[in-house]
Amino acid sequence: MAGRLHAVTVVLASALLVILASCSPPKPDVTLDLLHVDWQDVPGVRAGSSGLQVTPTARRIVEQSGQGGQPNPPLNLAGTHLVVGGDFSLSATFADVTADASWAIYNQPPVIADEFRVEPAGVRLTLQGNGLRIAVFDGAQKKDVTQPVPVHDEHVTVKDAAAPLTVRRSGDTLAVASGSDTLSSLPLGKVFSSGQLWLGFSSDSGDFDITSLTAVAPGSTGLRTSGAAAADAQRSADGLQALAAKIRPDFLVGAAVALGPLTGDEDYAREFVGNFGALTPENAMKPQFLSPQQGVYTFEEADAILAIAQSKGMAVHGHTIAFTEAMPRWMQELPTGSEAERQATGAALLDYVSTVVAHFKGRLASLDVVNEPFDVNQGTSMQQNIWYRAFGPGYPAVVSKAVYAADPQVKQYINENGADVPGRRQDALLKLILDTNAQGGHIYGAGLQAHVYDLKTDAISADDLSRTLKTFGDAGLHVRISENDVTDDQGTDAQAKQYATVLATCLRSRTCVSYTTWGVDDRYDWWIDDDGSLRQGHDHLFNDGKPTPAYDAAKRALGG
Repeated sequence: MAGRLHAVTVVLASALLVILASCSPPKPDVTLDLLHVDWQDVPGVRAGSSGLQVTPTARRIVEQSGQGGQPNPPLNLAGTHLVVGGDFSLSATFADVTADASWAIYNQPPVIADEFRVEPAGVRLTLQGNGLRIAVFDGAQKKDVTQPVPVHDEHVTVKDAAAPLTVRRSGDTLAVASGSDTLSSLPLGKVFSSGQLWLGFSSDSGDFDITSLTAVAPGSTGLRTSGAAAADAQRSADGLQALAAKIRPDFLVGAAVALGPLTGDEDYAREFVGNFGALTPENAMKPQFLSPQQGVYTFEEADAILAIAQSKGMAVHGHTIAFTEAMPRWMQELPTGSEAERQATGAALLDYVSTVVAHFKGRLASLDVVNEPFDVNQGTSMQQNIWYRAFGPGYPAVVSKAVYAADPQVKQYINENGADVPGRRQDALLKLILDTNAQGGHIYGAGLQAHVYDLKTDAISADDLSRTLKTFGDAGLHVRISENDVTDDQGTDAQAKQYATVLATCLRSRTCVSYTTWGVDDRYDWWIDDDGSLRQGHDHLFNDGKPTPAYDAAKRALGG
């Protein structure tokens, strides 16, 4: 009988706990003030007395030919983003809008390539007067990624442009409101499915202030701010750099990186920080990213990358100063028809050089002062770009001397593709470097890109690379393997063998001071095919967060 009473008591107690739990008050909403978090690394956004002040940057990405100009509005990549488990509400109030004011809320950072931007899923609101455009993107890759098409594109009128704009997720519904007026309500779809929210503000042609910016979510949902993924990543004791240092303590193993995945992708950050001791900004230091308008500089994203490198004790290789591609339109269109025009253009270009190099002074171990000077068809004639038209064929010496005047400590390189093996193009690169130095330049060595796009035609043998390194070494120059990536078109075993060959050969030669891969993870290896479609490559040491056979081969080449 006592046993039965005990059992009944336990059942009653359990029932009472359930009743009490059901009667307990709900957790209060979580509210975050986002106006005063870290916005310092966002181009065009500054903290002001009344909130955030936004100015236009005119950031665009030109195509390889110099044509086009896909908009590249900034996001808060290095600062604060949100992590949310379900429903949420984001509200922002704009003031003193002189032209247009745009607010982007994305699932993840966009993929930024040198010639295009891949728009992620998200919402972009653009206020102009009392008109509001609501554009929703689902992240699906369309035929032409340079012209992203929203899955929902709506123009509405707001009663009061000074009222807060709100984007709200409630279950499977996405709603946009102005003040108390709901302007649009539509199915959520894949938008905001990642659990992360990345924010950005921009304007095409005017200024505006943001006087309030808040995030609200039910207490049961979970809402918090988060910083850069790279902040928590640690160097691995058996990573590539650690293994190389056991053989040659002064030898650097690096990778080209982008800010978006470095701050927003934990796999990418772990792979990079764990394995590499040097960093090359993939695009953030190219002219169109640093100076979208003449006299206007947007150093913020490059500075954020360099700050991460410094925090991890990494060397930085700057890329690049004089380059035919990746130039903003203002630089491309500088006049050179007369001597007076050439002098004025030359002064503008040298002002760019001195401003950029002085800004990064003391933070760069080395720098590509000239990138890909020869024609794109693997010939030996120099591309007649704006630098050539302003200064003539001796422009590398002019640039080199200007770089040296701004930062005499940075090691200067001329970087070129197709010169990895003996031949006319390599001969031309060697001659150009020696001629540049004879004209007063300060070139420390050659950057050999070592892109292997086709293993049947581009493969680099150990013998050819050894001869190449001896050639440059005998001339008193150094070499860095600057952009190595290898296709898997002949299978992953052949890809792995090629990676190991280049790395091991470089490591054995004292002429070769560093080895850099052009990218980290195939998750971000995208290119546009001849038909305009977006294609994913598989050219890197990691694929979707996991090491590839090429990575294993690279470790073996380093004795791991």
